Amino acid sequence: MNYEPTSTGADPDTADDAEAVLAPAQLEEAKRYGRLDLICDLTARVVDLAFLVVLAFVLGGPDGWLMRQVPGADAPETLRLGVLYLLIAALNMLVAFPFSFYGGFVLEHQFNLSKLSFWRWLRRFAGQQGLQLLFGLLLLLGLYWLIWTTGRWWWLTAAVAVFAVAIVAGQLVPVLIMPLFYKITRLDDAELAARMQRLAEGTGLSIEGVYRMNLSTETVKANAMLAGLGPTRRVILGDTLLMSFSPDEIEVILAHEIGHHVHRHIHRMIVLGAIFCAAGFWACDALLTLWIRSTDPTLITAAGRIDYAQFPIWTLPMMMLILSLFSTFLEPLQNAISRHHERQCDRYALTSTGKSEAYRSAFRKLARLNKDDPAPNPVAVALFHSHPPISERLAMAERGS
Repeated sequence: MNYEPTSTGADPDTADDAEAVLAPAQLEEAKRYGRLDLICDLTARVVDLAFLVVLAFVLGGPDGWLMRQVPGADAPETLRLGVLYLLIAALNMLVAFPFSFYGGFVLEHQFNLSKLSFWRWLRRFAGQQGLQLLFGLLLLLGLYWLIWTTGRWWWLTAAVAVFAVAIVAGQLVPVLIMPLFYKITRLDDAELAARMQRLAEGTGLSIEGVYRMNLSTETVKANAMLAGLGPTRRVILGDTLLMSFSPDEIEVILAHEIGHHVHRHIHRMIVLGAIFCAAGFWACDALLTLWIRSTDPTLITAAGRIDYAQFPIWTLPMMMLILSLFSTFLEPLQNAISRHHERQCDRYALTSTGKSEAYRSAFRKLARLNKDDPAPNPVAVALFHSHPPISERLAMAERGS
């Protein structure tokens, strides 16, 4: 997502760049959309953080309200943990739903970006939440099992497990998960296939196919991605992009996606994700040890460590709070890495195709279709954006042409 703060702190040169991409009325609309999206997103984050604070310090703990809602100590610990997680998830959904509804439905319709009726949006939202709930439950049960069985090194084994799960998920998402929400069909286009073959020559890229994703029944936004790992790796193009972009513009976008393979971005992000997880879990272990020592000293061994075999499930709300805070502080770094990757792919697309004008026209179209502010505030970019601003990407193409 692109964000635009309430204050307009862009310099005149940046404003001129933005006006070169969008007409004045379009630019004002894009800025307003970005500003409202930012307000919704930041408000949702603050509310979610406050919710976790209340869970951890008010409703949590060994004798808190949350633990009084789960089965007694005579029930299996995994059952009690699962009930606790589902209770927290249900409460979180109630708190977060107004923001999801406004940001995902009201705002998108207000700016004529979405084509979903309320009931279709609600079914999609319910399906996504149900899938997240299932995966979250399985991951949580696995995490606590690792804590109970591997002891003081759980944070390291958990990071290794996250790495393995990411590899498996990377292969399954495009073939099992995405088709649950979008109609995806193999693209039968000889010209596009020939362009793709030329772009992939000498890169070592093995692509299972190029696919069309049916977005036009839901949105006017355009999108493309390189998805999957190993035998499931494929290029997926939104039909909104295929209908609105010229063959040369699509070729540049394909080259950009191939750039992610050439620079091994997917593999690097998986490894970095595992490293970040290890750091987060280690911090979680250290902070939970301090908290448990002050809350229930009987769980601390003579050596001053947690008795991990008896690691209590009432730590879940505090663990969620710690990991959420860690993720929030880490987000700017992750976004900076992502923006660096996108710049590398932009340069690769320009070099491998030599079609700088098609590149520029493609990004101008993306700005218009997606109502992206071409020149958002630099502070917002540094904190929240995973992609460089469009004006910066166009300026890079101008310098290289």
